[in-house]
Amino acid sequence: MTVSIRSARPGEAGLVFAFVRELAEYERLLDAVDASEAMLDAALFGRDPRVFCDIAEWDGEPAGFALWFANFSTFRGRHGIYLEDLFVRPPYRRRGIGRALFHHLARHCVERGWTRFEWAVLDWNAPSIAFYKSLGAELLDDWTVCRISGDALTRLAAAGAR
Repeated sequence: MTVSIRSARPGEAGLVFAFVRELAEYERLLDAVDASEAMLDAALFGRDPRVFCDIAEWDGEPAGFALWFANFSTFRGRHGIYLEDLFVRPPYRRRGIGRALFHHLARHCVERGWTRFEWAVLDWNAPSIAFYKSLGAELLDDWTVCRISGDALTRLAAAGAR
């Protein structure tokens, strides 16, 4: 039994959406999901996709996924990958699938001459943090993620229009 990794294909937005919901449930954030299968379909398989998804299969069965997009470093003058989501279904954990997804994305960066591979992790997620450290990840404690969304985003947009 082995893992194989491939790009998500048109017609698989339902599978990707199922992974997103499973991840959100694991992260205790299911109530924050307002995306739809149709939205993911358009983002992944529309005319000009800017987000990408790789599916990990174990013996042909969907076991995990990584959803990512290209970011850019002005300091380095090159692109990198920002990993938005990575999830391995519980029955498939401890088989090297998460590690295989990370290796796959790291190769993607290196083959293109990209310089960074970044993601965020919830601070309570000790198992994932330990896993990321085992891969050589550096936790950037001196950086804080900032986000504006919802009503605050609407207010900021309106304030700039005056």
